[in-house]
Amino acid sequence: MAFSLLFTDEARANLRELQRDSGLAKRYKAVRKTLAYLEANPRHPSLQTHEYESLTPKGGEKVFEAYAEQSTPAAYRVFWRYGPGKGQITIIAITPHP
Repeated sequence: MAFSLLFTDEARANLRELQRDSGLAKRYKAVRKTLAYLEANPRHPSLQTHEYESLTPKGGEKVFEAYAEQSTPAAYRVFWRYGPGKGQITIIAITPHP
């Protein structure tokens, strides 16, 4: 089942910042690839998707973390949840790993 992606204002701004900074071109490409995998299959093995328990939105929905990069200092992660509708994924944030 393919999913459509929705972006919070924060996630949209995160993606725009990555796109604008030419020094982050490699990271932007990795994030775009991650988003494509999320659309096709959020359980794709390379995403290493897992529930992110430190973040719970107001509605109590589960939040997941997907890897855009691995074994890289400050590797980027994509935080997302299912919904609001069937077949939709909401991207919450796109950030470097602390």
